[in-house]
Amino acid sequence: MAIVVLEERDVALGPLALPGMLALPADARGLIIFAHGSGSSRFSPRNRHVADILNQSRYATLLFDLLTTTEAADRRNVFDVGLLARRVEMAVEWVGASQFGRLPLGLFGASTGAAAALVAAARLGKSISAIVSRGGRPDLAESALANVMAPTLLIVGGDDTGVIELNEFAARQMICSHRLQIVPGARHLFEEPGTLDRVIELAIAWYDQYLPRA
Repeated sequence: MAIVVLEERDVALGPLALPGMLALPADARGLIIFAHGSGSSRFSPRNRHVADILNQSRYATLLFDLLTTTEAADRRNVFDVGLLARRVEMAVEWVGASQFGRLPLGLFGASTGAAAALVAAARLGKSISAIVSRGGRPDLAESALANVMAPTLLIVGGDDTGVIELNEFAARQMICSHRLQIVPGARHLFEEPGTLDRVIELAIAWYDQYLPRA
């Protein structure tokens, strides 16, 4: 089992500081930045579970709040994909300036956070090595989809009515390496027994395939 160091870190650029949780396994082979879904935070139990298992597979993880407390109180910000994408870019810039900036970077997005991750990746180009979307709304990334370079895995629950079609639409707009993976019996939050574990299994395999060795 990997030894993991957990640290509370502020993702800071200029006057803005967003609270985060950084997990650094010994001999980390990559770093995965999480982009949470609408109304969620670094305390998301599902994303923290995903991060814990990624840590045991020697991936460092950064879970951070994409909005300040004041911003989150305005529901319009929760669905502002452009604003959320800029915060993901901010996190990438912060990581790049840190002592662990040498690590290959992946993104893991959920719900609207998946759209933010894709918009950010389209702007960041080769800085991002791989993307995983869990129950995401990649369709909200709109025109940015065609500019995403990083290999992208879209994971959707088999019982997530309507969202499958939105992911199929998004996949048709992408020209990078990508795959749409359906998890049978899962709804939007992957709360059904075994479904989130399947997401983690798929995500690790994707990162293993596409993140270069540090």
